[in-house]
Amino acid sequence: MNGQPVFIGVHLTVTDVRVAAAFYRSVGLALPDSSEIGDHVEIDLGRGLHLALSNERVARMYDQGWRAPFGQPASALQFQLESREAVDQIYADLTDSGHHGHLPPIDAFWGNRYAEVDDPDGNIVGFHSPTDPTRRA
Repeated sequence: MNGQPVFIGVHLTVTDVRVAAAFYRSVGLALPDSSEIGDHVEIDLGRGLHLALSNERVARMYDQGWRAPFGQPASALQFQLESREAVDQIYADLTDSGHHGHLPPIDAFWGNRYAEVDDPDGNIVGFHSPTDPTRRA
């Protein structure tokens, strides 16, 4: 192999692309209008990165051996917000609108305010504030 691999994004297979898209829109990501979303959508995250959402039909088009996830997710998508208060606010907004709060906001030992919310398919989505070195434990 020549060169180092370049990470370009994450592809999630979801139950309902429109429902998942609505969640990620409420997180603050720019998505097309829901009328333009079908079985697949790619969300430009900037800096050459993307988050793709597809339903099982699309996943099986290129991967006949695709299997549904089982058990609790062991990974979390991570987003940085502009402030400690923004972490508290997005957690409140998402849980108030019915999404499961996986981890209420905490002052994490690494110096960030941090919280986790489950997306509609149970994927863990984490929210970080910028690191405050004076809050590291």
